[in-house]
Amino acid sequence: MSTSTATVGVIGLGAMGRPMTRRLLGSGRDVVIHARRPQPELIQAGARWAATPRDLAAEADVLLTMLPDLPQLEEVLQGPDGVLAGAGDLLILVGSTSSAPAVRALAQRVWSATQGRVRVVDCPVSGGEDGADAGTLSIMLGGTPEDAAAAADVLAPCGTPVLLGPLGAGQVAKACNQLVVSATILALGEATVLAERSGLDLDAMWSLLAGGYAGSRLLDSRMPKLVSGDDSPSGAARYMVKDLRFAADIAAATGTDTVLLPTLRAAFEELVAAGLGDRDIAVTRRFVATRDTHTG
Repeated sequence: MSTSTATVGVIGLGAMGRPMTRRLLGSGRDVVIHARRPQPELIQAGARWAATPRDLAAEADVLLTMLPDLPQLEEVLQGPDGVLAGAGDLLILVGSTSSAPAVRALAQRVWSATQGRVRVVDCPVSGGEDGADAGTLSIMLGGTPEDAAAAADVLAPCGTPVLLGPLGAGQVAKACNQLVVSATILALGEATVLAERSGLDLDAMWSLLAGGYAGSRLLDSRMPKLVSGDDSPSGAARYMVKDLRFAADIAAATGTDTVLLPTLRAAFEELVAAGLGDRDIAVTRRFVATRDTHTG
């Protein structure tokens, strides 16, 4: 397969998959898509439509899946109209945040079921919808050097792909990323409530602190939401519960007695139980401000 001329299939056209597909189309890639709902915008931009995952796999050399987790991927892989039924030589790029051991197990099953025709690279991303739109995502690759090189070539229009180790390494890196992100957004939400209740000008404070050690890309992207209190959905906060569970699995597997991780898991589980899980992660401001109303 020459990756320069490879046809790229995409399944999972949500908040991340749709802008990544636009980036691929903008780079001149031949892209074929499948989704449960029509995608007229992407078709107008040049994507071709496949009626089933099987039809998509029959045309694609590389398949990018941007689904929530592996159970959703299994759904499109299996069955008479599934990807495996139509695949020839195919490289599957798993963009979901998932369990590293589970990704490795899935890859082994796929390899065995197709006599080695279908291989897997994990490629979780960080940077949010803004990064997907701008093509500045951090793309964490795990796989063989050859397959990862092919994945990096295909994904280059979407950001910076870097091979971090064998299959599953991308998921370990994403778990580390989510540990930092969850800690940061919870601290930002808590600090915002403290400042507001002390009578500070939130916009002035965060604009100032963004230039110091408290500054981060997360603060840059979420400052308007933290200041205004607008936590309308973009990336659902409830996904952090799953992500932190995978981080805990890695901690257990490596014998690491983490300090922050148990607290973060408990906080985001409480946030979801309070009915805030479908809001943007900037909902941590609302969560802290209303915590007494749902903790009794």
